[in-house]
Amino acid sequence: MGFSIPHLLMVLAIVILVFGTRRLKTVGSDLGEAIKGFRSAVREGEESQAIVRRDGEALEADLAEPQKYKV
Repeated sequence: MGFSIPHLLMVLAIVILVFGTRRLKTVGSDLGEAIKGFRSAVREGEESQAIVRRDGEALEADLAEPQKYKV
């Protein structure tokens, strides 16, 4: 059993009644910004790994393992 259009519309109506349209708008924009930030962070991580691969294998191995600092 799946959800049909009337079921989804009913859920949407309840969500709008509970949260209001302004709250849904801000939640939607915040979610969009979070997704954009995540994508750019992943892209930057891939670019930094590509730079490490060009420079040498030893640096890549250093980045793969977290450094432990002694106090």
